[in-house]
Amino acid sequence: MAIVRAILGALIIFLNWVFTPKSIKRKADEQAAIDAQSAKLALYHYKACPFCVKVQRSMKRNGLNIATHDAKRSEQAKADLLAGGGKLKVPCLRIEEDNGDVRWMYESKDIIAYLEKRFNSDNAEASAA
Repeated sequence: MAIVRAILGALIIFLNWVFTPKSIKRKADEQAAIDAQSAKLALYHYKACPFCVKVQRSMKRNGLNIATHDAKRSEQAKADLLAGGGKLKVPCLRIEEDNGDVRWMYESKDIIAYLEKRFNSDNAEASAA
């Protein structure tokens, strides 16, 4: 089973590399505003997790520069995820609110929906490259 996981993991990483989505292009000031907002977000992931790759591809498509932490390869990231989110499950998005409150969001579909809603509103007009 470990061999199958290793092969599938390598295949996921390779295909993600080959078919990397293009980021949307924004004006410099718009991208700077998005970057400032996304600075309060962090994605905890495993490198070869298909659900994590799905979230990262969405981040790339939407031009989001969100910090990522590999909870499998980094003991610090693993400890932070357990301490903050309460469980060792990925993908997990750490969201720091403007008032300093922190919440942890699990499930790839929920994370993608949150990012789409927050960063692709009507006032953030951007065209695909």
